[in-house]
Amino acid sequence: MKYVDEFRDGEVARTLAAKIARAADTGRSYSFMEFCGGHTHAISRYGVTDLLPANVRMIHGPGCPVCVLPIGRIDLAIKLALERGVILCSYGDTLRIPASEGLSLLKAKARGADIRMVYSAADALTIAQQNPQREVVFFAIGFETTTPPTALVIKQAEALRVTNFSVLCNHVLTPSAIITILESPEVRALGTVPLDGFVGPAHVSTVIGSRPYEFFAEEYRKPVVIAGFEPLDVMQAILMLVNQVNEGRTEVENEFTRAVTRDGNQKAQTLVSEMFDLRSSFEWRGLGEVPYSALRIRARYRLFDAEHRFELAYRTVPDNKACECGAILRGVKKPTDCKLFATVCTPENPMGSCMVSSEGACAAHYSYGRFKDIKVVAA
Repeated sequence: MKYVDEFRDGEVARTLAAKIARAADTGRSYSFMEFCGGHTHAISRYGVTDLLPANVRMIHGPGCPVCVLPIGRIDLAIKLALERGVILCSYGDTLRIPASEGLSLLKAKARGADIRMVYSAADALTIAQQNPQREVVFFAIGFETTTPPTALVIKQAEALRVTNFSVLCNHVLTPSAIITILESPEVRALGTVPLDGFVGPAHVSTVIGSRPYEFFAEEYRKPVVIAGFEPLDVMQAILMLVNQVNEGRTEVENEFTRAVTRDGNQKAQTLVSEMFDLRSSFEWRGLGEVPYSALRIRARYRLFDAEHRFELAYRTVPDNKACECGAILRGVKKPTDCKLFATVCTPENPMGSCMVSSEGACAAHYSYGRFKDIKVVAA
């Protein structure tokens, strides 16, 4: 299959592994963060870390939209469904994120709330058209990749005069999170790890382009290599990062040239700018309050803003004390460092958000047999 099989070739992977091993200076260590959950999933699925030398370490970042959603935002959605009687629509992964009082959207549904899984924002608008006597709320999450479809559906709702439709907006921004990881005193107090560079996200970069990462390379002296999601994409990006570190370069390089340009999708960017503006602050799981890191619906489209329509007030809720999801999202700990991992916490019974989505570090680690690492360590 074009652009798939050729990026999963085992012989090429071994060749790349040998190149990385030769390039990696045995006298130093390399720590690279793959920001995107899609890369975390690929690394676990294809065993990329098993092909790397011991001094090249991959660190999981907060690039899983389900994982970084704080409990308080889930609580708002549950409140709308249980107390306000709305039809709440969202993507499947969000239904299982643990919330307050042992609830989740799925458990709220079991209590009688009308909560429906949809595959797109457009599906939620269709449900609103089919139920004109009911309030329908789309629980929107995601990075820059899923923001344009939400913007488009709000615009369509206005054009079609679907007044019983609104959006609970939780869209967040990749660059702000990277800045917070690199410089925030609050996040450093929670615990961070030294980073030598970043594997830049793929799908996000198709929208925003490679230009926004140039700031990190220039101001923070951290190389960024944007990579596709296939195993050879990731390995090539790691080789490029090792070479940059060895040569003292801090540049933005684009491994994913078949899909990413410097300027990105400008039509999508224009649409998002029209429909949203920046929140002054937004809470992320594992990072706390991150300034200018999320979007809200512009006042011009306030009719479709569920927070305004239902006068919702956000409340911060602490995570489960036994769950290490926050530390894992910052790269401070690995899934196997959590006492709940693969025992109490499994994909069938997630205790934290990192075990919910397939892009979560814990779910990826568990699903592809990496939980066996625990037994190896224990022995």
